[in-house]
Amino acid sequence: MIKLEAADLAARIKEEVKAEIARGVRASLAAVRVGDDPASAVYVKNKIRACEEVGIRSEHHALPESTTTEQLLELIASLNSRDEVDGILTQLPLPRHVDETAIIEAMNPSKDVDGFHPVNAGKLAMGRPVFVPCTPAGIIELLDDRGVEIRGVNACVVGRSQIVGRPMAQLLLQRDATVTICHSRTRDLPAVTRTADLLIVAIGRAGFVGRDHIKPGATVIDVGMNKVSEIDEVRKLFGDEAEKRLEVVGKRGSTLVGDVNPAEAAEVAGMLTPVPGGVGLLTVAMLMKNTLKAAKLRRQ
Repeated sequence: MIKLEAADLAARIKEEVKAEIARGVRASLAAVRVGDDPASAVYVKNKIRACEEVGIRSEHHALPESTTTEQLLELIASLNSRDEVDGILTQLPLPRHVDETAIIEAMNPSKDVDGFHPVNAGKLAMGRPVFVPCTPAGIIELLDDRGVEIRGVNACVVGRSQIVGRPMAQLLLQRDATVTICHSRTRDLPAVTRTADLLIVAIGRAGFVGRDHIKPGATVIDVGMNKVSEIDEVRKLFGDEAEKRLEVVGKRGSTLVGDVNPAEAAEVAGMLTPVPGGVGLLTVAMLMKNTLKAAKLRRQ
């Protein structure tokens, strides 16, 4: 089995952005985070660090858990009105009491570098995308970079979120794949996913997809990012690599695993993205690319 590692591609994408910034393109990103969710804090920190690496100006608005929908809408309105702000990122999920839909819809579509606004989602659905959600866009970049065939293949997307599943299916369809979307109500999931030459999993369940879900030789893209700490679970998920992962658990209290069982997938899949070291790196790189694009479109 071939590991579809993404570090080199993510670095190349960021270098391309950095080169354009160095040639005089001015770009800035405003990142908004509400509450104290540790994962969200790490994600935003990584995005701010990436901005520093490529030369994009960034600002981080870290708001307390008690922030109301109205207060957040005021901040979004302010960022919309500021000409020096090219991209706005609101880290999801928001606290339950905040109206996530209202926040996304309040954003200026020309600054929506996550591609979640209904205008950008609609343009993607029509085959005229401006800003594509970063994770699906990064997956397409990876498949193209590694020469993985998309046209004509049977592709299956497990998960139907607006962030990954639905836009991923749209992109694959536009590249002439035959696309099936699976979700929590799909009957006999393994029977459906085993038909896929290209299997993309984004459901947020640690190691859920195993050998019975995977067609021999299939390319498997694991979008999940889950923490595991139980010794027995780590051994079950990582097989020969379990001892290395248990060392990580000993140091950090947990280790990362995707939505695919890596030990079982390695027995069947032709290619598999690792976690970490796979899709997550591309998500950040594509955010940099989208922010640069927003700046160029706004300043033409």
